[in-house]
Amino acid sequence: MTKDITSTSGEELTQFVERIERLEEEKQATSNDIGEVYAVVKARGYDVRAIRQIVKMRKLDRDERKEMEAIIELYMAALNMT
Repeated sequence: MTKDITSTSGEELTQFVERIERLEEEKQATSNDIGEVYAVVKARGYDVRAIRQIVKMRKLDRDERKEMEAIIELYMAALNMT
């Protein structure tokens, strides 16, 4: 079943699409900015992989982080990596 698009609905749809397009542009700009920061990190001699992992881990709360660390340690021991 299709809905008839009235003039008002068309205008609203246009606004949504334009907003999404603006947000996509902002997202791309932000992504570029993050890439530039990582380039500076690398140029200063820091390990980018480690920084990325730290950023990822800081998103977790303390309990989630501790649980993840315990699981990783368990898996590493099972793989004889310790």
